[in-house]
Amino acid sequence: MFHAAHGYETARRPEAEEPKPTPTTQAATALAPATSGLKSAPQPAPKATGRDAYFDNAKYLAIVLVAMAHAWEPVMDGSRATRALYMVIYTFHMPAFILISGYFSRSYQGKPHQLRRLLTGIALPYVVFEVAYSLFARYANDDPGQPISLLDPFYLTWFLAALFIWRLTTPLWRTVRWPLTISLVLAVLATLTPDIGADLNLQRVLQFLPFFVLGLCLKPEHFQLVRRREVRLLSLPVVAAALLVGYWAAPRMKLGWFYRSSSVQELGVPWWSGAVMTFAFFGCAVLLTVAFLAWVPSRRSWFTVLGTGTICGYLLHGFLVKAGDYWGLFESNPWLGSPLGLIVVTVGAAGAVTLLCTPPVRRALKCVTEPEMKWAFHRDVSELGPRR
Repeated sequence: MFHAAHGYETARRPEAEEPKPTPTTQAATALAPATSGLKSAPQPAPKATGRDAYFDNAKYLAIVLVAMAHAWEPVMDGSRATRALYMVIYTFHMPAFILISGYFSRSYQGKPHQLRRLLTGIALPYVVFEVAYSLFARYANDDPGQPISLLDPFYLTWFLAALFIWRLTTPLWRTVRWPLTISLVLAVLATLTPDIGADLNLQRVLQFLPFFVLGLCLKPEHFQLVRRREVRLLSLPVVAAALLVGYWAAPRMKLGWFYRSSSVQELGVPWWSGAVMTFAFFGCAVLLTVAFLAWVPSRRSWFTVLGTGTICGYLLHGFLVKAGDYWGLFESNPWLGSPLGLIVVTVGAAGAVTLLCTPPVRRALKCVTEPEMKWAFHRDVSELGPRR
């Protein structure tokens, strides 16, 4: 869920909007406390990291929705309302993460330092957690035949593989004239092509691609527009309508449409439904993403700092869900499917992923999710500053 992690990268402002501090500005900052007694003196900024609290808040809230939906999967069959809510959340929670990931990939040009960050911040975590999840399934699920394959993403790791591919292709999408239209065509073609195979989960990569490309096309003013009071009020009937449609569709619609990992042939539906559902889901996902982003707080809150650790929450909460499945927790406790049980599962999932996003966990996993690994790369002379 979008660093999303991701999305799962730290939610910094785009490079073009981050002026580097100069000796003059640094001196002004250092002198600020001396003038703090004057009423007319401007107050120093609350933080100088260049981070935007709004996007950190959005990432944390989105990862909570991801964890809740994953926790509902084993226990929601007996509740139509829970299944409907699950479908509504699945319509937009990953699109929201992916859109934010695309927005913060706008400055990606394939420069050496960006490629290093791509390898250390996305490729390395993918390899480590792909192996970890496979070994966990092998031993915790008593499945010695569970393969370890870096080409077939296991469970949650598909997002890292997809983000790696999307970001590598960013210069291409920034070059073509109609990037969103092209990405939607590719998504439609993917639904009609069952032979794509499971390598790097390309079916999902292509079907979710339009949201990443949409994020590349967005500008800061678009997010300012989304946060207007009028949009917030309009989002209420949109969400209400989505919940009603979800309740109607819960016993009728296949969940495979929401996962975007299958072709129409695999879903057993007519070929033309691929195009119809691609555009329909894209429109619904955009509307619900706007509704979600409209209510994300703009100011710093107690959970803002948790938005910097969403990659940890995303990658680690899957072990808890899988452990409950492997060890029969959900099967041996059918009461978890009752209204009270669903509340317990929801609160437990939200609380667990919150703890997994905390700074101590992020620091503990920094060697995997944010390693520098300077020893593994050549020093690029073009990035060296002038000699003094």
